[in-house]
Amino acid sequence: MMDERQAIAAFAALGQEHRLRIVRALVTAGPDGLAAGVLAGGVGVSGTNLSFHLKELSRAGLIQSRREGRSILYSAAFAGLSGLVEFLMRDCCQGRPEVCTPAVEALTACLCLPGDTAHA
Repeated sequence: MMDERQAIAAFAALGQEHRLRIVRALVTAGPDGLAAGVLAGGVGVSGTNLSFHLKELSRAGLIQSRREGRSILYSAAFAGLSGLVEFLMRDCCQGRPEVCTPAVEALTACLCLPGDTAHA
Protein backbone atom coordinates (compact mmCIF):
# COMPACT_ATOMS: atom_id res chain seq x y z
CA MET A 1 0.00 0.00 0.00
CA MET A 2 1.38 3.38 -1.02
CA ASP A 3 2.02 5.90 1.73
CA GLU A 4 1.95 9.69 1.53
CA ARG A 5 5.71 10.02 0.99
CA GLN A 6 5.60 7.64 -1.98
CA ALA A 7 2.55 9.43 -3.43
CA ILE A 8 4.32 12.78 -3.21
CA ALA A 9 7.34 11.35 -5.05
CA ALA A 10 5.06 9.88 -7.74
CA PHE A 11 3.17 13.14 -8.22
CA ALA A 12 6.43 15.10 -8.35
CA ALA A 13 7.71 12.76 -11.06
CA LEU A 14 4.48 13.10 -13.04
CA GLY A 15 4.42 16.88 -12.63
CA GLN A 16 6.60 17.40 -15.70
CA GLU A 17 5.13 17.24 -19.20
CA HIS A 18 7.67 14.86 -20.76
CA ARG A 19 7.46 12.45 -17.85
CA LEU A 20 3.69 12.41 -17.99
CA ARG A 21 3.90 11.70 -21.75
CA ILE A 22 6.40 8.91 -21.11
CA VAL A 23 4.15 7.22 -18.56
CA ARG A 24 1.10 7.55 -20.81
CA ALA A 25 3.04 6.08 -23.75
CA LEU A 26 4.21 3.17 -21.61
CA VAL A 27 0.71 2.53 -20.27
CA THR A 28 -0.55 2.47 -23.86
CA ALA A 29 2.26 0.08 -24.87
CA GLY A 30 1.21 -2.35 -22.15
CA PRO A 31 3.42 -4.91 -20.43
CA ASP A 32 5.63 -5.41 -23.50
CA GLY A 33 6.91 -1.85 -23.13
CA LEU A 34 9.01 0.14 -25.57
CA ALA A 35 12.66 0.47 -26.46
CA ALA A 36 14.28 3.76 -25.46
CA GLY A 37 14.66 4.98 -29.04
CA VAL A 38 11.02 4.34 -29.88
CA LEU A 39 9.94 5.96 -26.63
CA ALA A 40 12.11 9.06 -27.18
CA GLY A 41 10.72 9.57 -30.67
CA GLY A 42 7.17 9.03 -29.49
CA VAL A 43 7.31 11.65 -26.77
CA GLY A 44 9.61 14.09 -28.55
CA VAL A 45 12.70 14.14 -26.33
CA SER A 46 16.36 13.49 -27.00
CA GLY A 47 18.00 10.32 -25.76
CA THR A 48 19.92 12.23 -23.10
CA ASN A 49 16.81 13.93 -21.76
CA LEU A 50 14.87 10.66 -21.94
CA SER A 51 17.44 8.96 -19.73
CA PHE A 52 17.07 11.68 -17.09
CA HIS A 53 13.28 11.43 -17.12
CA LEU A 54 13.30 7.62 -17.03
CA LYS A 55 15.53 7.70 -13.96
CA GLU A 56 13.12 10.00 -12.13
CA LEU A 57 10.10 7.89 -13.06
CA SER A 58 11.88 4.71 -12.03
CA ARG A 59 12.83 6.21 -8.64
CA ALA A 60 9.17 7.07 -8.11
CA GLY A 61 8.17 3.45 -8.84
CA LEU A 62 6.12 4.34 -11.91
CA ILE A 63 8.17 2.58 -14.59
CA GLN A 64 10.51 -0.40 -14.83
CA SER A 65 13.11 -1.64 -17.27
CA ARG A 66 14.38 -4.98 -18.45
CA ARG A 67 17.09 -6.10 -20.81
CA GLU A 68 16.22 -8.13 -23.89
CA GLY A 69 19.32 -8.96 -25.86
CA ARG A 70 21.12 -5.70 -26.49
CA SER A 71 18.05 -3.56 -25.89
CA ILE A 72 16.59 -2.13 -22.72
CA LEU A 73 12.82 -2.08 -22.75
CA TYR A 74 10.84 0.24 -20.51
CA SER A 75 7.33 -0.45 -19.31
CA ALA A 76 4.83 1.03 -16.92
CA ALA A 77 5.02 -0.28 -13.38
CA PHE A 78 1.33 -1.04 -13.20
CA ALA A 79 1.52 -1.96 -9.51
CA GLY A 80 2.98 1.47 -8.71
CA LEU A 81 0.42 3.27 -10.85
CA SER A 82 -2.39 1.24 -9.28
CA GLY A 83 -1.03 2.09 -5.85
CA LEU A 84 -1.16 5.78 -6.71
CA VAL A 85 -4.78 5.54 -7.84
CA GLU A 86 -5.62 3.51 -4.73
CA PHE A 87 -3.92 6.13 -2.55
CA LEU A 88 -6.13 8.83 -4.08
CA MET A 89 -9.32 6.82 -3.84
CA ARG A 90 -8.72 5.07 -0.49
CA ASP A 91 -10.98 7.34 1.53
CA CYS A 92 -13.40 8.00 -1.28
CA CYS A 93 -17.13 8.13 -0.89
CA GLN A 94 -17.68 8.78 2.82
CA GLY A 95 -20.58 6.33 2.66
CA ARG A 96 -21.75 7.64 -0.72
CA PRO A 97 -20.56 5.15 -3.38
CA GLU A 98 -22.06 7.23 -6.21
CA VAL A 99 -19.23 9.73 -5.67
CA CYS A 100 -16.66 7.13 -6.81
CA THR A 101 -18.76 5.61 -9.60
CA PRO A 102 -17.29 7.72 -12.45
CA ALA A 103 -13.72 6.76 -11.49
CA VAL A 104 -14.61 3.08 -11.12
CA GLU A 105 -16.43 3.08 -14.47
CA ALA A 106 -13.46 4.73 -16.19
CA LEU A 107 -11.10 2.08 -14.84
CA THR A 108 -13.50 -0.73 -15.69
CA ALA A 109 -13.81 0.54 -19.27
CA CYS A 110 -10.09 0.11 -19.86
CA LEU A 111 -9.95 -3.51 -18.78
CA CYS A 112 -9.38 -5.81 -21.72
CA LEU A 113 -10.23 -9.47 -21.57
CA PRO A 114 -8.10 -11.98 -23.49
CA GLY A 115 -9.23 -11.93 -27.13
CA ASP A 116 -11.01 -8.58 -26.70
CA THR A 117 -10.06 -6.46 -29.71
CA ALA A 118 -12.41 -3.58 -28.92
CA HIS A 119 -9.74 -1.92 -26.77
CA ALA A 120 -6.74 -2.77 -28.92
